[in-house]
Amino acid sequence: MTMITRRTLVKGGTAAAAAGALTGPALLDWAKAWAQSAPWKPEKGAQLSMLRWKYFVQSEDDAFVKLMEAFTAATGVKVNISRESYEDVQPKASVAANTGAGPDLFWGLYSLPHLFPQKCMDVSDVADYLGKKYGGWVPSAVTYGKSGNKWIAIPICYSGNLMNYRVAAGAKAGFSKFPATTDEFLAYAKAMKAQGTPGGLAFGHASGDANGWVHWCLWAHGGNAVDAKDKVVINSPETEKALNYAKALYAEMIPGTASWNDSFNNKAFLAGEIHWTNNGISIYAAARRDAKLKEIADDMDHAYMPIGPIGKPTELHLLYPILGMTYTKYPQAVKALMAFMLEADNFNKWLEGSVGYLTHCLNAYDSNPVWTADRKRTVYRDVAKRTLTAGGLGSVGEKAAAAIADFVMVDMFASYATGREDAKGAMKIAERQLQRIYR
Repeated sequence: MTMITRRTLVKGGTAAAAAGALTGPALLDWAKAWAQSAPWKPEKGAQLSMLRWKYFVQSEDDAFVKLMEAFTAATGVKVNISRESYEDVQPKASVAANTGAGPDLFWGLYSLPHLFPQKCMDVSDVADYLGKKYGGWVPSAVTYGKSGNKWIAIPICYSGNLMNYRVAAGAKAGFSKFPATTDEFLAYAKAMKAQGTPGGLAFGHASGDANGWVHWCLWAHGGNAVDAKDKVVINSPETEKALNYAKALYAEMIPGTASWNDSFNNKAFLAGEIHWTNNGISIYAAARRDAKLKEIADDMDHAYMPIGPIGKPTELHLLYPILGMTYTKYPQAVKALMAFMLEADNFNKWLEGSVGYLTHCLNAYDSNPVWTADRKRTVYRDVAKRTLTAGGLGSVGEKAAAAIADFVMVDMFASYATGREDAKGAMKIAERQLQRIYR
């Protein structure tokens, strides 16, 4: 059997061949060897249940299932996997935390573990093990993963929330490349609508897409929910500028975005109804899988979010942290599974299976060829390093997590853009909500 080392697997030039080799018997042989040497030994008779976000890319889930099967074959620990939409993972995790019963692991979004940090296992040993082995964690992952001095979750990956756009329509509207600034972006949106190829951004309760773009817009104009001391500062001239910009942008979008959740823009883009939106790479991945959508796949591309008046990137990308609940009967099995997921022999293959939809939090995986095999994926490679965190200037904790989960920013933008509130009223409502959360 060919000998494959972890060093080989994360080395750019041979990662594809090495990761591809670890299938079937090779993967099982490696998994068994790993289980024998791993620091965590699952408890006798251990079985685990996991609730994770519902996949958007089939090949990602296929690779994930194989990974779980290899873990079971190597350790004897069966892993029962349930999948829910983004919006449903958080409330179910909160119920489990309050009742002390439910899945052993939850894999959700953003600051999920910070909603109930005292109910999350201390997984500092897993984080230290992985960080030392794979080039360290990106700073944003450390912020999300730690509560005080301990790690309460393992940051598995990000999903980049970048601009997806149709190239030919943009060129017809007079744009040879996607706009780099917010002023250019508004002009682009107007030109695209005028020629009958509009775009759209979610103003509904879309946990990923809506939260992603409204926070980008707020921060791009210098607005913030709270300051560095977690004092509520949302009611500001900068926030009003962001709201005015968003309302102007909304006027150039396809009708109906006020009710969009995380799947609406995907469907609209693939149906040819919109020609630009913010999203992960799942639209492109779906178009490449379907021969009927080849024209869209060939014609679309991706770009960073435009830079606003503040003069620097203000993106918010989706972190997927996985946490173990303190009520689990099998803490060693939980830790073993977390570490197993991010070992290079597994993660490289899974990263490639996600075709750019997922981006790593450990620096060693920068060299995975998934980022250069197709240039349309490359912009997603560094989203973990570009992103701000859900707390903005403030802390990432229970309060920031609650503000995200309650769609405070999304509702503020939507209420003004759709005319339900004027700018002062929208800011005042958000201010009251944030003051309750941050009191």
